[in-house]
This record gives sequence, C-alpha cells and structure tokens, in this order.
Amino acid sequence: MTHYETVFILTPVLSDTQVEEAVKKVNDLLSDQKAEVVAQEDWGLKKLAYPIQNKRNGFYHLIEFKTENHELVAALELMYKRDERIIRYLTVKLDKHGIDWAEKRRQKIKTENAKA
Repeated sequence: MTHYETVFILTPVLSDTQVEEAVKKVNDLLSDQKAEVVAQEDWGLKKLAYPIQNKRNGFYHLIEFKTENHELVAALELMYKRDERIIRYLTVKLDKHGIDWAEKRRQKIKTENAKA
C-alpha cells in the first residue's frame, strides 16, 4: 500500500459545522475509494503566509492515508478544485522516511496531549 498525506486549507468565513462538513466530505471520498485513514489532525485557524483570495487566515486540516488505488489522488484533487470552501491543498506521497517522520510527529503530539 502507498502512503499519502494531504493538507488542505478552508476559507476562514466558515462556521465550525461547515468545516466539519468539508472534512467529512473528504473522509467520505477516502472511505468510498477503500482508503485507510491512518491519522488526521485539525490544525485550526492559522494565519496564511500570503493572502489567498483576499483572505489572510484559513482552517488547516491534515489527513494521512494508505491506498492501493493510485487514481484516488487525482479524484481527491478534483474534488478539492470543485469545492469552493477549499482555497489551497497539497497531497504528497510519503516515502519510508516520511512515514517514519509522521509516526514520530504523532507520538510527540500524543505525549504533549497526555502531559496537558
């Protein structure tokens, strides 16, 4: 199975329920295509490095998944393009070093959350 990581930025004018609906739409597409979601992180509202569509903030969301269907990435990015709530996205294929790094990042987040 091939590991992928996708990050997308949602427009900041959305309510919490609208953000959840957009994330659910992505998760539904992944589950429909028989992809296994390894991890997902909601990074919340962050300041953008530069304005996009006259917006200076955006809701960031990361999803790491595994799939054997290599056409899924094209379908996922087509959905991103069609969804007006998503202002930017990036999907990358993880090599063994990227998979190790992602696992270490998840472990670090778990330990930080356990301390809090």
